[in-house]
Amino acid sequence: MSADIITITETEALARFCHTAKRAPYVTVDTEFLRERTYWSKLCLIQLALPPVSDADNQGGEAVLVDPLAPGLSLEPLYDLFRHEATVKVFHAARQDLEIFFHDAGLFPKPLFDTQVAAMVCGFGEQVGYETLVRKIARASLDKSSRFTDWSRRPLSDAQKSYALADVTHLRSIYEFLAAELRRNDRESWLAEELAVLENPETYITRPEEAWMKVRTRTNSPRFLAILRELARFRESYAQERDIPRTRVYKDDAMIELASTKPASEADLGRSRLLLRDARRGDIANGILAAVQLGQETKDLPKPKAEEPGKPGNAALSDLLRVLLKAKADAAGVAPKLIASSSDLDAIATGDREVPALKGWRAEVFGNDALRLAAGEIALSARGGAVRVVPAD
Repeated sequence: MSADIITITETEALARFCHTAKRAPYVTVDTEFLRERTYWSKLCLIQLALPPVSDADNQGGEAVLVDPLAPGLSLEPLYDLFRHEATVKVFHAARQDLEIFFHDAGLFPKPLFDTQVAAMVCGFGEQVGYETLVRKIARASLDKSSRFTDWSRRPLSDAQKSYALADVTHLRSIYEFLAAELRRNDRESWLAEELAVLENPETYITRPEEAWMKVRTRTNSPRFLAILRELARFRESYAQERDIPRTRVYKDDAMIELASTKPASEADLGRSRLLLRDARRGDIANGILAAVQLGQETKDLPKPKAEEPGKPGNAALSDLLRVLLKAKADAAGVAPKLIASSSDLDAIATGDREVPALKGWRAEVFGNDALRLAAGEIALSARGGAVRVVPAD
């Protein structure tokens, strides 16, 4: 097989393939990339496959590799295909792929189908892996020998090319099976709701001024958080501008230490237990000291979200909601966590009505009954090992 693999390195050849793809009902897509040494993912390889030429031969459709590192190659024909809404673009676990295309080209492939999300909606469990779907749906196995390839190195071996192409050839039968299941169970709207998050630009935008919110800390002091906010802002901006991993600037534990110790000089930075050596001098050191000073002087103090004080019976109601969720998830054939998280249940129990579990298809499956249970309109009954919803007395 490897000897027949086509690797596209010229724009004209890519344009020909994409022209053909526009006449197909779908195209399967995957990418290989590196991010260990950069802030933004470096696109190293693109895999594309068209539908099989016949139902009896799932391997028959044209499948190619595209080398984005080839000199002079423009990906504009591919982006034009992504804009072509008559052809579905099929990915598995698309988030990182979409982030690359959004950052590089400012677009999302439309229409989009993510087989990992579709598999969850169809009852295959949470975040099901591609290998599992290949085994269960395509009835095939994957060669894992090239899993840890440095995809930026050239030339790629035949084994590496075969490994990469398998990510889109098996995806065809997986897509066709899951698409049929969604239609059969009338759950296409469920998938659309889930994909809306992946197609939202906000999913992929990290604003430096908001970076501190992702740092886990046990301290809720407004002044500490103000310093942390400025340190996180500087780190994110510095990493983005230089395209380096944020951990190359300083790690979270070092940032928390800095927010606590409030260094005022390079000598203070030199006494840090956790700060990288390169961060104790030069531009990073100057940025740290400026951020600490700004955090100490600002009057714009963060307002940490106060913990919900709780209401009488909340713990008991949360437990009842968990029982209801399990029963509803089993009946729908989906993983409970796809419908609601533990924090969602606790929020509902304390009166929050803005949680995702109360909206869209989740409301139909679980949320509406959850509200009725919280209002005392229904009760739960166990009979023969099954939990049923019954009217409250």
